[in-house]
Amino acid sequence: MIRLLLSATAAGLTLATLSASAQEVRPMLLPADGTLLEVSADGVSARTPDLAVIQAGVVTQHATAGEAMRQNGTRMAAVLAALRKAGVAERDVQTSNIALSPQYRYAQNEPPVITGYQASNQVTVRFRDIAKSGTILDALVREGANNISGPNLTIDKPEGALDEARAAAVAAARARADLYAKAAGLRVDRILSISEGGAMPPPMPMMAARAERFSADAAATPVVAGEQELRVSLSVRFLLK
Repeated sequence: MIRLLLSATAAGLTLATLSASAQEVRPMLLPADGTLLEVSADGVSARTPDLAVIQAGVVTQHATAGEAMRQNGTRMAAVLAALRKAGVAERDVQTSNIALSPQYRYAQNEPPVITGYQASNQVTVRFRDIAKSGTILDALVREGANNISGPNLTIDKPEGALDEARAAAVAAARARADLYAKAAGLRVDRILSISEGGAMPPPMPMMAARAERFSADAAATPVVAGEQELRVSLSVRFLLK
């Protein structure tokens, strides 16, 4: 008797909990004569990247921290001036990192000794004309930039391309649902739900380079835009009858 009462009480609590959860979640109710089919599908569209994001900066070293920072500031001012002269808008240049760190000499069985200081200043630059970004980078090197990484090629406004990918994903899911329904001797009645799992352009690989000297006679650094895919993944629930 005691065991039955405890079970009944636990069942009552469980039912109460389920009832409260049901009020919040409201699970989907399917018609008794229907069959649920869930299909995953991807949609892809392609675009030529129109935005290059590059890190550019200056690294300097000196015996004293103050002089390392002073020299860094002078060279960085020239780099920023070169960006403005090249027509890069102020909104497309942002400081991403400033650092000052001691440099040590290590010897066996001796404490490390500070030999100088390294200062660095890095900016993130967005180039909206990818074809000109290589030439501008070369100009930055001439003005003292010696720490450059990138480019990360991307699409400035991907919404239109992503919508194309979404439409393609829905069409692919519907075609697959029709295939399953036909094979099972059923038909697709309607879509019950659509869930988007991801809609992001893949990042392009980044390359890093340090430049200490630059020859004015060298060819401009080439930056090739290529083509980038934008992919959307959907999960679609169909009702088959």
